[in-house]
Amino acid sequence: MSRAALLVLADGRFPAGGHAHSGGTEAAVKAGRVHDEASLAAFCRGRLHTTGLTAAALAAAAALGLDPLALDEAADARTPSPALRATARKLGRQLMRAARATWPCAELDALASALPRGAHQPVVLGLTARSAGLTPLDAAHCAAYESVSGPAAAAVRLLSLDPFEATRVLARLAPDLDRLAERAALAAHEGIDALPAASAPLLDIAAEAHAAWPVRLFAS
Repeated sequence: MSRAALLVLADGRFPAGGHAHSGGTEAAVKAGRVHDEASLAAFCRGRLHTTGLTAAALAAAAALGLDPLALDEAADARTPSPALRATARKLGRQLMRAARATWPCAELDALASALPRGAHQPVVLGLTARSAGLTPLDAAHCAAYESVSGPAAAAVRLLSLDPFEATRVLARLAPDLDRLAERAALAAHEGIDALPAASAPLLDIAAEAHAAWPVRLFAS
């Protein structure tokens, strides 16, 4: 197992397309729900414990070696918003390209062949972690971190928020990130039906509205 591989995979500069997505932050900023450091922290905490938990568990299960096609169906069932399903598959397709170039393996090739339009991003992330020799807990940490780091970075651009403030939000979430990743990894060992299905209806509604905007800075 290589901890350096985890750093590469979690690095925001890994070319997986996440920089073009705000994780719902753009819609929350327009609605006035995110407007400063405190409201960003609340938004990120809520996202972490809902969609972040679900994504972390799916990633951990894929890293554990559970059937990625069955996991993709489970991800679909846990993503009620059509806009978010489309986003997850687009991000999965982009991550797949980067993963196959960085850590090529037969499992990634097989999933890409089975789902040429893209598998859900957390499933691809978990399989990528497995290909890189990482553990299910590592995959869960990476997915959990992505669920809040993207929104924090987007807030800097959308609000001209001080980058130090955005980083402070992430640092203060670290204990929650650790506990959530451990919970997600444990759930993965119990099988697909035991994976969390935490939902965030407001994120789903906002995603549908955001997808219809004629002009937007972020893809989601």
